[in-house]
Amino acid sequence: MAQQAGGQRPELRPVPESLEARAYLQDYATLLEAVPFPSVVLDHRWDVVLSNTAFETLFRGVGPHPTAMPDDNFLRFVLFHPDAGTVLGEHESSWCLPMLAHFADAVERHGHDQGLQSIRRDIAQDPIMEAAYRHGLPHWIRAVGERAFAHDGGVRPVLHPDPRWGATDCRVVDETSSTLRELGYTRLTLVLREARPATARSRGARRSAAHLTVVPAAE
Repeated sequence: MAQQAGGQRPELRPVPESLEARAYLQDYATLLEAVPFPSVVLDHRWDVVLSNTAFETLFRGVGPHPTAMPDDNFLRFVLFHPDAGTVLGEHESSWCLPMLAHFADAVERHGHDQGLQSIRRDIAQDPIMEAAYRHGLPHWIRAVGERAFAHDGGVRPVLHPDPRWGATDCRVVDETSSTLRELGYTRLTLVLREARPATARSRGARRSAAHLTVVPAAE
């Protein structure tokens, strides 16, 4: 089994038992590939079920990591990969804290899930990440309100390796179909905008998750 930052992945990703569901996912993968923007299907642990070429292209410059690759588990990538901040602009406020908010909500709903508990243990083993989760996150949620728990509609900076996009913003759009929802999956698409002026590029790259500071309020 793949090694995680705090141990082993407790279980392999579940595959739908229904032949009809598997066929649906095969056809859905074809649909996903036709989308020009980065698009990904995730389960409730943020394990990547499906992703398209545009998603892979966005993260093609990140280095190898044993447990936190973006096409394996997207939450682990955001929180633990040292290269996350080179692709996800304003890494802490725009990506880490929103993802931690979603994670906290998932733990409330699926508290006994071994995969989520594995991530929780890894957060606890990182003193800075644990401080952000236990102390910084509640301040941030109070500051931003209910939208802290909404993926859909958020505008977040990215640093795309393709110079046609460069330092830009994306709008996160939740495109989960009813069938995906019944399977316990979520589909998110990052709708890229035109590149920002060159002066914005120097502000885009932020510290990686390993250097998180506790942010008490939203930007």
